[in-house]
Amino acid sequence: MPTFAYTALDHSGKSVTGTFSARNKSEAYRVLETKSLVPVTLSQEDSAVVAAGKAEALASAKAGPVRLRTTEIILFTEELADLLDAGVQLEQGLRILHERQRNPSLKSVAGTVRNEIREGVRFSVALAKASPSFDDLYRNLVAAGEVSGSLDEILRRLATNLKDMHRLQRRVAGAMVYPAFLMIGCVALLFVFSTVLMPRLTELISKTGSTLPLVTKMLVAFSSFMASWWWAVLLGMVTIAVSFRVFIATKGGRLWWDLAKLRITLFGPVLSGRIHAQFCHTMANLLANGVPLLNALKLVVRSTPNLFVRNRLDAAVLEVGEGGSLSRSLAKTGAFDGGLVDRIAIGEQSGHLQNAFVKAARRYDEELDNRIQKLTALVPTIVLIFMALIIGVVAYSIITTIFGSIGGIRRQ
Repeated sequence: MPTFAYTALDHSGKSVTGTFSARNKSEAYRVLETKSLVPVTLSQEDSAVVAAGKAEALASAKAGPVRLRTTEIILFTEELADLLDAGVQLEQGLRILHERQRNPSLKSVAGTVRNEIREGVRFSVALAKASPSFDDLYRNLVAAGEVSGSLDEILRRLATNLKDMHRLQRRVAGAMVYPAFLMIGCVALLFVFSTVLMPRLTELISKTGSTLPLVTKMLVAFSSFMASWWWAVLLGMVTIAVSFRVFIATKGGRLWWDLAKLRITLFGPVLSGRIHAQFCHTMANLLANGVPLLNALKLVVRSTPNLFVRNRLDAAVLEVGEGGSLSRSLAKTGAFDGGLVDRIAIGEQSGHLQNAFVKAARRYDEELDNRIQKLTALVPTIVLIFMALIIGVVAYSIITTIFGSIGGIRRQ
């Protein structure tokens, strides 16, 4: 049977789109009438094109999951959010993305997700099958959007968060370019000092009968040790890294690491601020779309990547489920600051809990931006100071060695 694509208006005047099969155009119009839809456009899709699209989607699924870069995930999320904002249905939006996308990775993902949805799979589950690049946070937030009916808003917020984090990574990387060049220069200086200058200076000192300064002796000992045991140092570093990865892969190890990350100087407040901002934004979106408080909390728990905070939220969910207030439950967890708890308490008393989360999210966004600016300013400064100390020690060693040799020559 031929396939027809349509754009129509429902009983509330909202534009809807979709596809269905019918024997002819007259029957297609009757199908729309039975659905109480007023047709705006109705066109028959080329069966060869449809078959080719299905075959391509199946081929993409057989090829296996496709890994996406961060920029590709942002592009996919933004374009799909734009289509949903325009009133396009999810399956139709994925079809449009699949047909017009030139990026082969995004084209494959869109086709795979659309094919899974046609088979009755939920969108959040289909994303996991299409690409491992859609992490737990992304998929759980999408699941929350499916439940609340705010998928377009959730996707828009996801795109914004992904762009913010990508921008942060680029800012940090850009700020580290200059210190990285200094570090490379410092390593080159140490190499030249250890392999060229130090042997000649040592020979000169031995001829004059002087002794090497303490700093120079330490540098010579370090250079000799690294020249003889560099493989042991490298093996030890690899062993420590692998052991650490295995440790944090366990539940207890991940809990310790997630807590430790929140306590790291400079980086901890940034991670904590991001988690709190994400919590407030998600709660505000879910409550605005009519999701009950307890269900919203459960969805937020699933979308929280930090195991330490997730465990604290689990305790809050249990207490709220037993009839406790949200503000007191969060206060008992100790994972949220007093300002947020006070805002939530006021929102509960006034009956405007959603607005309380919106205001808290704005405050966290501002604080997070300030912390990121401080981080990108402090990290290069700290690296520069560290490099200056190393270069200073090397320069001091060279100068004292030269003056020591000159003094030995004069004594002779």
